[in-house]
Amino acid sequence: MQFVANNWFLFVALFVVLFLLVWGPLRQLMYGIHTVTTAEAVRLVNHEQGVIVDVREVEEFRGGHIPKSINVPLSSLGSKLSQLDKYKARPVVVCCRTSQRSMMAAFRLRKNQFANVQVLARGMIGWQSDNLPVEK
Repeated sequence: MQFVANNWFLFVALFVVLFLLVWGPLRQLMYGIHTVTTAEAVRLVNHEQGVIVDVREVEEFRGGHIPKSINVPLSSLGSKLSQLDKYKARPVVVCCRTSQRSMMAAFRLRKNQFANVQVLARGMIGWQSDNLPVEK
């Protein structure tokens, strides 16, 4: 107990780090956001009328994107949510370059009553490494 008392700051730091490690997956579970593979994303689009929302910036999107995907940059997602309202009941697969921005966008979409929000695992990097089509 003496060790803990003398090194309390180390234990506080440990608990902060543990909390930060657990918070992301716990939050994802609470919001019901799942990560899907490229094959699952293709299935959602082809068989369940899913839509792919690319949250990369316009310049990135122009450099190559998933065919028929909708570009709504994360930086302007709040002001452009009304463009996506018609997709609230359909599966929405959110993608970006690596899936980091996608997760932030997915939380925002779930907060705005989108029923079925998924994140594309590995983002466009994964899409391209699986040799799937890219439009420019």
